[in-house]
Amino acid sequence: MSLDVLFKPESIAVIGASAKAQRAGGVVIKNLLLGGFQGTILPVHPRYKSVNGILCYRSVSELPFAPDLAILCTRGSRNVELFTELSVIGVKIVIVMASDMTLDVEYPAIKNDKPHSVETSLIDEASQLTPLKSLEQQCIDIAKNSGMRVLGSNSLGILLPWQNFNASFSPVNCKPGKLAFISQSSAVCTTILDWANDKNIGFSAFISLGNGADIDFDDLLDYLARDSKTESILLYVDSIRDARRFMSAARATSRNRRILVLKAGRSRTNSMGSLTDSTLSLDIVYDSAIQRAGMLRVNNTHELFAAVETLTHSVPLRGERLAIITNGMGPALMALDTLSDRGGKLAELSQTTLHNLSQVLPATWSQSNPIDLVGDATAQRYIQAINCVLDSDDIDAILIMHSPSAVSESEGTAQQVIETLRTHPKSKRFNILTNWSGEATAKQARLLFTENGIPTYRTPESAVTAFMHLVDYRRNQWQLMETPTTTDSYSSEQLSRAHDWLSSHTSQQQSPEHITLLESHLCEQLFDLFKLPVLKTWLAHDPSEAIHLAEQIGYPVALKLRSPDIPHKSDIHGVMLNLRDLNEVSSAAQSILDRTTLSYPNAKIEGLTVQKMAKVAGGQEIRIKAVTDPTFGPALFIGQGGSDWNISKEAVTALPPLNTALARYLIVGAINNGTLRFHKSPNPINLAKLAEFIVKVSQIIVACPEIYELDIHPLLLNGDDITILDASIAVRPFSGDPQARLAIRPYPTEVEETITLKDQSQILLRPIKPEDEPLHADFINNVTKEDLYKRFFSDVGEFNHEALANLTQIDYDREMAFVAVDASRAQQRIIGVSRVLVNPDNSDAEFAILIRSDLKGVGLGRVLMQKIIDYCVAKQTLKISGMTMPTNRGMLTLAQKLGFELDVQFEDGVADMVLKLR
Repeated sequence: MSLDVLFKPESIAVIGASAKAQRAGGVVIKNLLLGGFQGTILPVHPRYKSVNGILCYRSVSELPFAPDLAILCTRGSRNVELFTELSVIGVKIVIVMASDMTLDVEYPAIKNDKPHSVETSLIDEASQLTPLKSLEQQCIDIAKNSGMRVLGSNSLGILLPWQNFNASFSPVNCKPGKLAFISQSSAVCTTILDWANDKNIGFSAFISLGNGADIDFDDLLDYLARDSKTESILLYVDSIRDARRFMSAARATSRNRRILVLKAGRSRTNSMGSLTDSTLSLDIVYDSAIQRAGMLRVNNTHELFAAVETLTHSVPLRGERLAIITNGMGPALMALDTLSDRGGKLAELSQTTLHNLSQVLPATWSQSNPIDLVGDATAQRYIQAINCVLDSDDIDAILIMHSPSAVSESEGTAQQVIETLRTHPKSKRFNILTNWSGEATAKQARLLFTENGIPTYRTPESAVTAFMHLVDYRRNQWQLMETPTTTDSYSSEQLSRAHDWLSSHTSQQQSPEHITLLESHLCEQLFDLFKLPVLKTWLAHDPSEAIHLAEQIGYPVALKLRSPDIPHKSDIHGVMLNLRDLNEVSSAAQSILDRTTLSYPNAKIEGLTVQKMAKVAGGQEIRIKAVTDPTFGPALFIGQGGSDWNISKEAVTALPPLNTALARYLIVGAINNGTLRFHKSPNPINLAKLAEFIVKVSQIIVACPEIYELDIHPLLLNGDDITILDASIAVRPFSGDPQARLAIRPYPTEVEETITLKDQSQILLRPIKPEDEPLHADFINNVTKEDLYKRFFSDVGEFNHEALANLTQIDYDREMAFVAVDASRAQQRIIGVSRVLVNPDNSDAEFAILIRSDLKGVGLGRVLMQKIIDYCVAKQTLKISGMTMPTNRGMLTLAQKLGFELDVQFEDGVADMVLKLR
């Protein structure tokens, strides 16, 4: 059901309405009245005749009509009965404020009244007890059966200032604005409201999710993405229930709305990411998910407030080069430290800019960036320096800093700076931030900046942190838009053989949770199937067999202990390297076994593995690990590794599926933050090759749901060469949809097919890929302006990178574009595209088709249309709809032949096409 009723109700029932001001029902009624709600308010309470002068009804059944929205201000124990009554009269949305809804309640089903013995009756009664269900789950079951939607439980309510609608338990109201806020915490809601009122920041919507048992982040993001009053969205997140739906909605919304996320619970998450029973997600996986969706994460409420102020008042960042203008080098150095710590970039001033600054500043100025105006800087000196910087092309953003000074009074200087920025013709091209330090002397100046829409901060560190929010947000957005290069995927034969191999190593008789750990010598077989470079491993049961193998392999060799009970062999010196003859092998083998027996007398020892020493000279080792996160599913981690590796602090992570662009971002990010530390070498690491390897590992994880955990430790990098030296894989039985465990739906290979057209030419019909951008650009260039006008209902110019990225980088979970690829030529070309966008509740799918203008009449349109219909039927979508122009006779004729209902409106210049599927 659409959430329109939640955001635009015409009637509200307040159940548990109260005349007592401190009760939830009293506060909600008061807020509705004081907020100016223009619809009908229906209080419900068995003991009141009226509440706040409004006629009160004794029960839900006595209501004169079914309200759009019902707010339950009652104890949780009453709500199952109330939900039943509300479902009978046809209420559409229910807001539940009770916080005691998660208690498990066991209740009996209807008993069989036939006579039984006492013993039999007891057995029957026990068998007919419904399993434990919380009050909340019982209410949700009732709601689903009747088509109701539920906000809560434990919700503070909803405030919609533009509609004078305050249906909340909040003691504070809010002002109209362009910022939407969604929170799982009621306490955070009231804190944010209080701060926003102090800062004169308004909201388009303010929503308390509570437990989010039904209406959740994804529903609200989908709605707010289309809301004209909303420009930015704030999320306070404790945890995510459905990662796939959250990621899908967030990725779609972040393309046209700024989204900031404050995620709590860093200290409560599982820190090791190993084979544990923890149900808590790694915090860095949340980081990765937020970044992947194009959102911005902030670490605390202070950063959240700063980020809101920055993003609310800032133009989109055109680059990352920051110039700092200051009257004191000390504060500027503090700003520089923060900039360096967060990976920011200080602008390098050109000779022209340096010359222009020297013409207006004293000889003692810093002669570089930061631009130190010296301690006796007047307001006039500030103005001259700012004008020089605004006239420069060396800079993207400016931080103007001011420390208390006897010669440049704080408020007066701020006023002149504001006037300069207002009148300079180029100032709108830059992101301007200010830091007026001090308390009493600077407070009024900061207020002036705020009133004039210029972000301002109390400290140098907070100002730079705010700037880096802009930078990080821009980087995350660019990740969504970067065109990857192609990495060959695995063949169906390879995947089939891999699944057979994995099945042979999983215990089908065991429970689905049973995990089998496979060590390096077995992993090598799987890596060989996927043609991954792995160092060959041989097995030895005792020192004499190790010597025999070493003689055959050739020296030098490495020996490693084989024991499933000892995960970190190096802790007991269970790994011996560079053994150069049989004496060294014999001695090392016996020493390993003796140490193991002494340190772990009860450990199972399976012998030793023997490997030829890899060429490590000039090489560098890293570790790659795949872990199944309880919230987001499989996640890849990269770092330096080691036996005491803590991936929550010493790794970077990404959610599969990955392409080469995302893998490259991951590597560069790890290098920039010091997670990967590559030393200088005459044979530098080929980062492009490493990115390709990471993509291949990602493809294995996506394609093989039996892999619960994969650990490559270490991976040797040496120039262009990549070699797996050691690895382990944890496998367990898997049944069901393998894609369902992934937070982001991968490329759907299963819908690819080859089609023969009327002219006997063959085409490959497949989903569009991000790397199709160049092919799609060429395709657009071969469509006439007339055909483009019919498709887009307007004249379209040249498609830039951003426009093409939006067309090729789609979310396969809610959107599909099929491309017809002519593969008969040496160079592939796209000759047609059919596109369908399914709304969040799967009730309607909007389609569009475009074909190369020189390839009409060969049946391609029908093929592309039928592909869309088949896709929507499989997805169980209710109907398909589209729009074209009345003059597009070809499209209308095809739609009619395929069973679409047509509604041609000549006066409006549109023709609607609808096909009901079920």
